[in-house]
Order: sequence, then structure tokens, then C-alpha cells
Amino acid sequence: MKTGEYVTVVGGVNVDITGFPAAPLVPRDSNPGTVSISFGGVGRNIAENLVKLGIHTKLISAIGDDLYGQQILADAREMGLDMEETLVLKNRATSAYLAVLDEKGDMQSAISDMDTLESLDIAFIKEKRPLIEQARVCVLDTNIPGKVIEYILDNMETIFFLDTVSTAKAMKVKDLIGKFHTIKPNKIEAEVLSGMEINIDKDLERCGEYFLSQGVKQVFISLGAQGLYYTDGAARGHIPAHKIDVVNATGAGDAFIAALVYGYCQGYDIGQSAKFAMSASALALSHEKTINPNMSVANVNRLMEGL
Repeated sequence: MKTGEYVTVVGGVNVDITGFPAAPLVPRDSNPGTVSISFGGVGRNIAENLVKLGIHTKLISAIGDDLYGQQILADAREMGLDMEETLVLKNRATSAYLAVLDEKGDMQSAISDMDTLESLDIAFIKEKRPLIEQARVCVLDTNIPGKVIEYILDNMETIFFLDTVSTAKAMKVKDLIGKFHTIKPNKIEAEVLSGMEINIDKDLERCGEYFLSQGVKQVFISLGAQGLYYTDGAARGHIPAHKIDVVNATGAGDAFIAALVYGYCQGYDIGQSAKFAMSASALALSHEKTINPNMSVANVNRLMEGL
């Protein structure tokens, strides 16, 4: 395979168990509703979105050899996601993520059991160097051990995109942020990574300039209901949030980063990438499943034109 014909994702894979209440959520009580079980994890979600956007994608992660792990591999083969290089651990359970949403589709509480991912070590990742360096883009999510992220960034060369995952996990890359080509923190993660408070538009600009000064090429800061701020030094802008009915908010960020990768591979400028990613995120928000089964370039473009 020629260099650049695929994208590699190094990140988390797990079973997603999601509860949807049938009425306004009552804390500390049993709420009638529905429970869905699906395959997820930030890395896997990004990878599946990439496949749906027509990009040949390889996923490096760690799973157990339990029933869920076997089903995840079978599901990947069926959709065309390459998980041949994923670590399968004997007598271990696949990671699990349990989320309870409110009636608006926003997460209210969650429990994350990701210990299996700690088995991804430097010795294992060293063997994957060609798979990472020959990729058009490598996406890293911070569910994987910090020492592995540091090793990859310090010893391998390609275009790296970052998914911060959460404020706590983002701290793993605070001192490595300049090694990423593209980052997509939310407002709180951006504050933690930059050491700056963001209260007004000028603060966003200062924060973006800080990341660029560290070596980042593209900065996208998610502002939730206030939309998105982006900058690459030459261009900057603010895109308002799309007004849509939110069904499930858990997969929006994964769709966003996948769309950014797509935009980069297509040679989009930062403004084009931002608009495409915002529309992909909106498409993800509109479906009860974490990965919208209707995710495609055509549907993202159609939504973008409609909005």
C-alpha cells in the first residue's frame, strides 16, 4: 500500500450501554425508559465515522477475547474497518462505557471501565510504527496511556490529530500539544491545556494564538451551544451552533473529528473544514445511536446546504 492511502486511529474501543429516560430524569431513582447496547469508544467511533465518509481506516486498540470483543471484530470486518492490528487480550473483558442521558439527550452521568486499554504499551506500539508513519493522518485519543501517546509523538512522524476526550485525560498531552497538527478541545479543555481563562471573544483569539505558537497548525475550539471558534493563523472565524433537535449528544465530537480528517484529506481550507465538521456533528446529534447510520459525505453536504 502506498503512503497516504489510509488513516490510522489509535484509541479506545468499548461496549456502550446507554439509558434513555421516557420522561424527565429523576436523580437517585429508577427511571422508565429504554437501554441500548452498541459498540463504541472514542477511537472506534471516529474510525467508523471515517469509514462512513469513505476513508480507508485502520484502528489500533486493545480488546478482550470475550463475546463483546469477538462481536466488535466481526462488526468491523462487515463495515470495512481494518482492526487486524488491534491487540486481543486473553481472558480479559472488553472495556465498557455506561451512560445515562436526560430527556434532552444530554449525558447526566456515566461510568467508564477502560482498564483493558492500559495493556497498550510501548513495546506493542513500537511494532506499529510503519502503520502509523505511512498513514495520511494518525488520530490519537487520550483514552490510551499517556506514556504511549508521548512515545508516538516523540518517535514517529506523520500528521497527528488529537481528540482530547475529557478535561482530565487532556492533561496527558498538555506538554505535548505542539506536536499535533490539529486539535479540537472544548472550551474547558482549551482553558486547561493553555492555562488561560476564556470569557470573551478576545480570550478565544489569545488561546488560539497560544496553541499556534506551540506548533499546532489548526485549532478548533468547541463552544457547545455557542458554536465553534477556529483559527490557523491566516484565517479565523466563529460558526454558530446549528439549530436542530438533539436526540443523542454522545457521538457529536467523534463525528466532528472524523469530518476534520476528511476535510484535511480533501485539501479543504480551515473554514471549509469547520463548516463540514459542524454539519457532520449536527447529523450525529440527530440520531439516537452514537454513530448515525446515515453518516455520509452526501448527507453531510446536504445538511450543510440546508442550514
